[in-house]
Amino acid sequence: MNFKDIIEEEKKKDYFKELESFLKEEYHNKTIYPKYEDIYKAFDLTPIEQVKVVLIGQDPYFTPGLAMGLSFSVNDGVKIPKSLMNIYKEIKNELGLEIPKTGNLTNLAKKGVLLLNLILTVEEGKALSHQNKGWEIFTRRIIEELNKRDQKIVFLLFGSSARQISKYLNNPNHLVLETSHPSPLGAYKGFFGSGVFKKSIEYLGEKETFWRIEN
Repeated sequence: MNFKDIIEEEKKKDYFKELESFLKEEYHNKTIYPKYEDIYKAFDLTPIEQVKVVLIGQDPYFTPGLAMGLSFSVNDGVKIPKSLMNIYKEIKNELGLEIPKTGNLTNLAKKGVLLLNLILTVEEGKALSHQNKGWEIFTRRIIEELNKRDQKIVFLLFGSSARQISKYLNNPNHLVLETSHPSPLGAYKGFFGSGVFKKSIEYLGEKETFWRIEN
């Protein structure tokens, strides 16, 4: 079952119909991120059979010009957010790769990194404003389907929200790596020095360049 099939199945359920009705009103009356056409971008760029890594985020950036449909990622020309910069620093420390000049992670997505937020939309200026509207049910279904897959998948769970999904991951084919969030408040509580990026490529049999973000 591919992501498109899963989305179509979920759209038939009552919770998703309520979610879509809510989103229609929100997008009509408020400023919501990302753009409506980018809500499912992560699934478009990283087909389920190509998923090698799942990098979990909480919800989209709520500041204008940042959110673009991929967790932690921003559009070209946008200042790199602090959490993403700390991810870059850890990649450099572990693998020796230079820090990119862009925060756009599209090429990572195309290499098999599913950049998945647990909540896929947000109101401008209001973090977690679309919490408990149905997105968590949907993304849990996605995670459960990934858990069933035979291919090796590394799940990177940074911070308490992401780590809550570990209870849905019990497939011995997969590697689950948990640490603190890379935000300025959390990076020194276990993220820096965690070795998660090196461990991920060792498990997958990939080269260091797997984690290189092209400028």
